[in-house]
Amino acid sequence: MSIEPRRALVASPTQAARAAEERLRAAYDFVPVGEADMVVALGGDGFMLQTLHAMLEGRHILPVFGINLGTVGFLMNEWRLERLEQRLNAAKSFKVHPLRMTVDTVDGERFSIPAINEVSLLRETRQTAKLAVEVNDRTVLPELVCDGVLVATPAGSTAYNLSAHGPILPLGSSLVALTPISPFRPRRWRGAILPDSTTIRFTVLDPVKRPVSAVADQREVRDVQQVEVRIDRATPLTLLFDPEHTLDDRIAAEQFIA
Repeated sequence: MSIEPRRALVASPTQAARAAEERLRAAYDFVPVGEADMVVALGGDGFMLQTLHAMLEGRHILPVFGINLGTVGFLMNEWRLERLEQRLNAAKSFKVHPLRMTVDTVDGERFSIPAINEVSLLRETRQTAKLAVEVNDRTVLPELVCDGVLVATPAGSTAYNLSAHGPILPLGSSLVALTPISPFRPRRWRGAILPDSTTIRFTVLDPVKRPVSAVADQREVRDVQQVEVRIDRATPLTLLFDPEHTLDDRIAAEQFIA
């Protein structure tokens, strides 16, 4: 006899998510996250990222089935009260490997932070940023003058990366996008698509006059000197989707939206 997986339920603090949480708890059985085999997350994409980051920080990683009670809900499934158990049993799983951002600041501090969508470097003042870009220890851009630059995973390629005119990457493509944000020089450089085995390093060329911050999804480190970005294969994350509306289908469909 098969044993049903133990489910935990978490919700964002919005009124819609809290109301849905009450309805689900009245209809189904849930356990605390520490006792669960999977997590149902109610909210939007931002709350999904918070849930995944909490798992990475707590080193207790479980599959997550997101239900959209937010705005876009790209990483989420449609909200329905009915047939939750059947949906979870039929859900299709996708492995997502996060990025790992290692940051050295001007003051000599070092931080190591994961990112599911992207790592972005952004100018802190009206002065443009000046960055040197290395790929696998080879300098590919001695000086990139820009508002910023980002590295995106396939799962994150339809988020900030797409807004910055970066490429959409199919899930499972084993690629990352390196995308400039409002580049001034080199004028014709529009970014690169790189194997996800690549190590990318950014050096801020004038960090005092032209300060730069580094952001891993929602966590920011200010006044950085150097940032290294690579895929973290040690901590894969599992997202669950209804078979009729999977993440790879959504990413492919984004390429045809005018």
